[in-house]
Amino acid sequence: MTWRGRCITACAGGSSRREVHRVLLMTETVYLSREGLERLRSELEHLMMEVRPQATEQLARAREHGDLSENAEFDAARENLTEITRRISDLQRKLSKVEIIEEHKIEKDEVRILSRVTLENVSDGSKADYTIVDPLQSDPRKRFISVKSPIGKGLLGKRVGDEVRVAIPTGEIHFRVLSIERSTGL
Repeated sequence: MTWRGRCITACAGGSSRREVHRVLLMTETVYLSREGLERLRSELEHLMMEVRPQATEQLARAREHGDLSENAEFDAARENLTEITRRISDLQRKLSKVEIIEEHKIEKDEVRILSRVTLENVSDGSKADYTIVDPLQSDPRKRFISVKSPIGKGLLGKRVGDEVRVAIPTGEIHFRVLSIERSTGL
């Protein structure tokens, strides 16, 4: 693979299509607010300074219990440490790709990443607010919807009054955009 600006091309005799796709995914920009960036940095620091050392200590204690081939405690501790290390690596990689979006520069005329959108479900008249975020910040319980989700993709570029039909696993949802605001405190 060779780099040309932000583009990646596979060299002759080079990598498989799957490898090219994996590398492209690793190079995607992560769009965050300043607050979102600080939260991720805090999580990374917490994992590195507190969680990983505790997991390492737990692994060492489990190792002291004898035969590692039949030590379930050791296996669980090792798996836990592997997951923590994977999350740390994932956060470090994503933090290296962050582009800050200044909230005051977010346009309110159309739905974009970090827009807060009020939607009306056309079929039943129910209303709900959602914030369109980077997949890293997605949290359906807080109504933070990934820009890459079916609903997020369907809403991008829409304006107040626009209607959108979004295919979801259970069928189709028909929304009307009632308002668009800048998100605050993400």
